[in-house]
Amino acid sequence: MSVRTVAGLLVRVLWALFIAQILASFLVDLPYDYWVGWLPLVAAVALRIALNRTEERPAAPAAREAVEVDPPVAGVWSALNSPADKVPSHGTHALGQTYAIDIVAESETRPRPSFAALWPVARRNSAFPAFGAPLLAAGDATVVHADDRLRDHLSRNSLPALPYFLLVEGVFRSLGGPRHIIGNHVVLDLGDGVYALYAHLKRGSLLVRAGDRVTAGQPIARCGNSGNSTEPHLHFQLMDGPDPRTARGVPFTWRGVGVPAGGDTFTVGAGAYSA
Repeated sequence: MSVRTVAGLLVRVLWALFIAQILASFLVDLPYDYWVGWLPLVAAVALRIALNRTEERPAAPAAREAVEVDPPVAGVWSALNSPADKVPSHGTHALGQTYAIDIVAESETRPRPSFAALWPVARRNSAFPAFGAPLLAAGDATVVHADDRLRDHLSRNSLPALPYFLLVEGVFRSLGGPRHIIGNHVVLDLGDGVYALYAHLKRGSLLVRAGDRVTAGQPIARCGNSGNSTEPHLHFQLMDGPDPRTARGVPFTWRGVGVPAGGDTFTVGAGAYSA
């Protein structure tokens, strides 16, 4: 077992100890000063920061041709953060995100809620047409990683919720490591050293598991709102390795669609998805 693995386990133990103390304090008087109870939390945060700072960070990927793959969705969708507008699309090369794109589903019968100035502060995921939309394999591939155990949280698409999302939730998700940022996700090996990552999947929606073979267009999961996400959407990216912590981004183009820019609406297949 590596030093980093042991350190990661220690972080979890320290968090568990801190939470256990809080719960125990409601039942009994703890036999030490109040400030001592905060030491596990301080140690856990310091250790996680040290792990994040010493983690290998991939540099900007070398220029290469875009890889053409099938669109990972069907119906009517809009692009948000897109490599058609800027590179890196999410402002960082970390986690293989250099050429990543975020897309949201659109529906005439159930329009996507707009960003709220004050109210409602948060919305249920069912208000968004993307939530539960089927996600499709971008090509014939082998599943190398699949995880859908994290919960789907409420939306964060309001002015009051945004500071919480950025300053509180974002910080703690960073301390929790990449899994808590990406949320539920699946990684496909498309061959020739190219891997596709689908992030923020719906909890319990995976239809595949590691080792499965899938064909282009096959449903593999459903769109969700897990991880570092303001609303139900799909975060899609290609990488040159299966682990986003060390992989570098690979540019993509969707067959028949290209690379939609932020704000662009595109249609794949016969019509919009409806739950």
